[in-house]
This record gives sequence, structure tokens and C-alpha cells, in this order.
Amino acid sequence: MTLTNFDELLTKYAETIVRTGVNVQKGHTVVLQAAVDQAPLVRLITKKAYALGAVEVVVKWVDDSVNREQMEHTPEEILTDIPQYKIDESLALVAKGASRISLISSDPDALAGLDSKKIAAFQTANGKALSEQRKATQANKVSWVVAAAASGKWAAKVFPDLATTGEQVDALWEAIFKAVHIFDKDPIATWEKKDVTLNEKANELNKEQFTALHYIAPGTDLIVGLPANHLWEGAGSDNVRGERFMANMPTEEVFTAPDANRVDGVVRSTKPLSYAGNTLMDMEFTFKDGKVVKVTAGEGEEVLKQLIQTDEGAARLGEVALVPDPSPISQSGITFFNTLFDENASNHLALGSAYAFSLVGGTEMSEDELKEAGLNRSNVHVDFMIGSDKMDVDGIREDGSTVPIFRNGDWA
Repeated sequence: MTLTNFDELLTKYAETIVRTGVNVQKGHTVVLQAAVDQAPLVRLITKKAYALGAVEVVVKWVDDSVNREQMEHTPEEILTDIPQYKIDESLALVAKGASRISLISSDPDALAGLDSKKIAAFQTANGKALSEQRKATQANKVSWVVAAAASGKWAAKVFPDLATTGEQVDALWEAIFKAVHIFDKDPIATWEKKDVTLNEKANELNKEQFTALHYIAPGTDLIVGLPANHLWEGAGSDNVRGERFMANMPTEEVFTAPDANRVDGVVRSTKPLSYAGNTLMDMEFTFKDGKVVKVTAGEGEEVLKQLIQTDEGAARLGEVALVPDPSPISQSGITFFNTLFDENASNHLALGSAYAFSLVGGTEMSEDELKEAGLNRSNVHVDFMIGSDKMDVDGIREDGSTVPIFRNGDWA
């Protein structure tokens, strides 16, 4: 690592994840999932969490190479038989209100070439087995954050023109640190200002209570209905204990839940999607009455078709998010092949489950009540990017009148 002051920057990053990301308080349990090659950052996060009063830090190690071997050679009936001890542990951590840190660094093509049906079967089984954990995060019952760390294979995908692995990894770390404001003198203060700014924009949209959004761009003409009493959110959220946290680092979006039954038209992706260890490119979706009725992709089409067949809700939308094209991540010109970053460079949608907090009173509703209100329910939630500097978005009011929201990819 040749990046100047890397150890100092990594320490600042760990502190920002712990303080701003999940906002560790005295008595908290923290679950940290990370790749084995990210041990230096994991140690720093663990140390910072205990310093802030955490009583327990549970580290869950993952490894791309091991995962690939397991996915290739383990029989499907074993892969999809999720052991009860894993389910029990997940339920116990939810009961403790454990905060969750997901440190992502995987190779975007880690599972490329493997049986997509087998991968989909495992993900479906795992999603069902750990559904209470997913529901807890999507209702903000617990604090959670997704952050990133540079790895060799991911860096090679992002910066293929750099000569050495070291240069590639340095460049990716620098891009990550820029995106999450670690080069700022006080990153935590920067995040506090970002939280205020994005929530001001969310509040403007909440006052309007549009009944639908109309997206127009090359290859896209899509109307997305919005449920009554929907809530737009910005950077930060509050958990049930009233503690502020940042679910995504970085973030540049404001988002809400669509009406899963009122989506019609065609939408085309504008950035690659890394999903299930594969890179999906040039996707196009046709919706009718809320459901995907046709899907194509220039690359990874079979994986995409498996995704929308995961369950009934996987072919419907669970999130709409607005991100101006002039956002810093977009203007960097970097395609990260990682949804955490690429979604914050572009307007995006998500297939699958909606967040319960995107509806007034939603976190106290049952699954059936959420579905009745128009919020999609599913065991998956997969964002894909649709924005560009050529996209216009209009808000549609109950009386049919329209209000410009985006023009040429920026706030109108």
C-alpha cells in the first residue's frame, strides 16, 4: 500500500463507520461481516466499537474463493438446507437488537460461469431462513450500514488500465475514501451536514405526496405509482431506540417505496449490476400492472431471469430512488461494478422487498398490512441503475397535473 497516510485514513474510516454508520452506544452488540483479507480494517472497527461501549462484537468472515468452491461442488440439496443453528443465531442477534455492519469487497465476477439456477436456489433458501433478520433491518428495528473495502480482484475490475495490483488497489481505496469523505478534516461533521441536506430534499417531496412518477430517457418511458402516505427518506434513519444511523456509506440518494401494483412501461439500465457473483449489463424491463412481463440483458440474462423468479415479489419494485447526475460519485466517471457506489451515481429502482419505514406507520404493520397498502414483499432486494444526464422525471399529482422533478439528470 503506497497511498499517503493510509493507516491514518483507515483509522478515520473505521471510526466513521462505527460512530456515524451504526452509531455504537454503550451496551450494544455489533455484528460485522467482512472478507478475510480485510482483517486490518476489521480489527480497527472492533477496537473502536468496544471503545464506544459495545459489549459484544461478533465477526462473520467470508471468502470469495471458498464461496465459489462451495457453490460449485456442494450438492444443491445441502446448499439449500440452511442449518437450524444459523437460523437460531440470527434470531438471537435480532432479539438483542444487534447493529449490523456489512463490509463489502467481493470480486464482482466471483461466481461467474457457475450454475445460475443453483446459485438462485441457495439465495432463495437463505433469504427465507433469515427472513426475520431482513425484516428487522428493513423496518429499522436495528441499526445497520453497508460500507466497502478495496480488494485486488474488485480493484482490477474497476481500474483495468493500471499496471499493477498495488496501483489498482490504491486507486480503489482512494475512490472509496473520497466517496465517504474520509479526506475531509472531520468526516463525521461532513456526514451530519449531508444528512441535513438530503432530508431537506426528502421533506420537499413528502409535502407533495405525488401519486406517481414518470421517467423519460433514451429507452425508458416508465410510470411508477406511489402509495398513499409514502415517506421519502434521505441519508440517515432512526432505529426503534431513537438512535440515528446511516444505512449506506456512501449515499447521495433520497428514496421511497413505490406502489407495487402500479408500475407500467419500459425502463433500461444505464450501469452494470453486480449480482450473485455475476456482472449483468444492458438490462431492459417491461412492466404491466406492477409486474415485470419481459426482461432482457446484453450480459447475464439467465441470472436476471432467475432473480425475478425468486418469489412473486421479485418481479415487482420495492424502491424508487432519486440521485442527481452531478453527484460526486457520478462525476468521478468511475464505474464501480458495485451497487453501493453505482446506485449513488444514478437514479435507481429496486426489485423485491420495500422498506417498511417508507410508509407512515409502516414499521408497526404486519406483512399482510404492508402488502395491502401497496408495499412489495419479497425475500430479495436488488437495486439497478437507470439514471443519466438525459433523464427527465415528473411528479404526477392526484388531479393529473405534473411537476418537473428532474431535467437532464438534475433536480428541477
